[in-house]
Amino acid sequence: MSAVLAPRFVGRTLIHMELLPNSRTEPDGSAVIRVLSYNIRSMRDDTAALARVITACAPDLVLVQEAPRFFRWRKKLARLAAASGQVILTGGATAAGPAILCSLRATVERTEDVLLPLTPGLHRRGLATAVVRFGGARLGVVSCHLSLQQAERREQGGMLLDRLAALGAEHAVVGGDLNERPDGHTFRRLAGTLQDCRTTAPWGGEFTSTPADPHQRIDAIFATEGIEVLGCGVPLGQPGVHEADLRAATDHLPVLAALRVPAGD
Repeated sequence: MSAVLAPRFVGRTLIHMELLPNSRTEPDGSAVIRVLSYNIRSMRDDTAALARVITACAPDLVLVQEAPRFFRWRKKLARLAAASGQVILTGGATAAGPAILCSLRATVERTEDVLLPLTPGLHRRGLATAVVRFGGARLGVVSCHLSLQQAERREQGGMLLDRLAALGAEHAVVGGDLNERPDGHTFRRLAGTLQDCRTTAPWGGEFTSTPADPHQRIDAIFATEGIEVLGCGVPLGQPGVHEADLRAATDHLPVLAALRVPAGD
């Protein structure tokens, strides 16, 4: 059974939670994995604090939004991956910002970066996608960062679901910055098709924006039916994750989920 942390305040939030389970492969081939979704604001802030937060969360997958996209972007993302015990799986400038990092535990089957249609006058958006295996568990993975503009965001939500289905994986996880709260049309559409991991198994903190004044949840992790959500939320109180680092790392708070992915496929 997971150990229970003593209650304490992080900022204005009272945290009293169990530790998330550690990553492991079960005797039946299923896998418990940790997935972190994090908008890193092009690494324009304290990159050492950012690496410390990622490392403390001990993720198997890091679904990044706003990865560096310009001069020497690959080198910058590679430095972050190395500093946090990860490797680059896919994405970055080739996906217009979303990227996926992974631990060496993952076996990569394939990757694909997808550019979404460009709306004149708005930022280009894209998806970083992959299919990976952990033990006997096969998992589709998508990192996304949806538009600030409502109509474009609605279209992108549908394209995201289409792309997820096209991965051909029975079990899949999506993480990203939706630029929308849970009562928004696109957020509700995704949550109607997939499990909103935070709602399914609340853990840690709820709000992801902003670190200085958390007041809204616009970042989320979703999982297909069949995946067991063991806990999901902002890792406030997670050992090694310090409030000062969360404030310094970027302008979003991360979302961490522990998932049990069945074997098969």
